[in-house]
Amino acid sequence: MLPPFPYHPDPVATGAVTTADESCACCGHDQGWIYTGPVYGEEEPDGRLCPYCIASGTAAKRHGVFFNEVEAGELPDEAARQICERTPGFVTWQDWGWPEHCGDGAVFLGAAGARELRPHPDALDDLRGRCTEWGWEAEPVERFLAALDKNGQPTAYLFRCRVCGTHLARADFT
Repeated sequence: MLPPFPYHPDPVATGAVTTADESCACCGHDQGWIYTGPVYGEEEPDGRLCPYCIASGTAAKRHGVFFNEVEAGELPDEAARQICERTPGFVTWQDWGWPEHCGDGAVFLGAAGARELRPHPDALDDLRGRCTEWGWEAEPVERFLAALDKNGQPTAYLFRCRVCGTHLARADFT
């Protein structure tokens, strides 16, 4: 059984954690699970980490690493530390801060394309607003949203507010 990750509740489904017969570079144990996502820091561990060392904060403390970025001042300190140091990350092409809503970090639900976002009009509206902030006109925005591909690019990442349940999305493309 995996440890709980409040901001990334199903890291196996999102591909951030997978079964493996591999020792953790932090604790040295083969826990049956290994983290496959990004690790950031000056002294990245020589090998992959188990989700238990991530959840406890041991990996972040021992190796001086983090797994996600947050925008400075956007979140309460404890939420920011939890997301950065004790939450499995996921691979993206762009660097952007973890979404915030209602004064807390949002829950990562996974990669999403146009089809996966269709049941979440609030997430589509969130993306429309971001595209408008980038200076895009309405027609190119709609073409972009229709082209989102869960397993390709452009893609999106779906999140949900922990407080009010609003869905959010971030776009990612090269």
